[in-house]
Amino acid sequence: MQRWKLTVEYDGRPFVGWQRQDNGPSVQQHLEEAVRRLSGETVRVHGSGRTDAGVHALGQVCHFDLEKSFTGLKLRDALNFHLKPEPIAVVEVEPAPEDFHARLTSVGRSYVYRIVNRRAPLALESGRAWHVTRPLNAEAMHEAAQVLVGAHDFTSFRASLCQAKSPLKTLDRLDVERSGDEIRVHAAARSFLHHQVRNMVGTLELVGAGKWTDADLRRALDARDRAKAGPTAPPDGLYFVSARY
Repeated sequence: MQRWKLTVEYDGRPFVGWQRQDNGPSVQQHLEEAVRRLSGETVRVHGSGRTDAGVHALGQVCHFDLEKSFTGLKLRDALNFHLKPEPIAVVEVEPAPEDFHARLTSVGRSYVYRIVNRRAPLALESGRAWHVTRPLNAEAMHEAAQVLVGAHDFTSFRASLCQAKSPLKTLDRLDVERSGDEIRVHAAARSFLHHQVRNMVGTLELVGAGKWTDADLRRALDARDRAKAGPTAPPDGLYFVSARY
């Protein structure tokens, strides 16, 4: 039995999310079915993070155990063949030790959120970025974002259905940068609450638009009340970038 570590990218739009569910196709489901078709084995594919419906991935990490012998290159190419025509690509495959676990042994995860800030509609990026037409001040967003960096109770940025045992998280990085019409929000932490990144981005958008100040963001954080923070940004702009081990 060999444990395999995969790095996967996908367009999240056709899926109900990473996790296998009854209400539609998932990334996990398609990967498991691809493994079954190429090997005849029924496996469980474990992901490093559960992305929601419509959320994308540049470097989702996952693992599974397989009895049939493969080389990494052959397994990668075979999986990609059986994943067609789904917008899922296995970018890297490597053997992993028995004690490796994509989720449990991860010591950090990073996301990027993309905003296209312009009046014109999105011809190429529709569904892959949040289209915000009102002018945003990225520098103000970055300055305010530093209020959230560090260890805090993130109840105000937590989805009501979040299953985490505690709202306490340590945010290692929350940077905002602009390049032309695009604003990118980079977030890194050991782990995140459900919708935490999207809720933080939705709140920072209010700062960028001049509707909120750093002090407003601080009050929202301290309130520990989801109703006191800004709206949830759409899934379109969110990408799982990487997991650290």
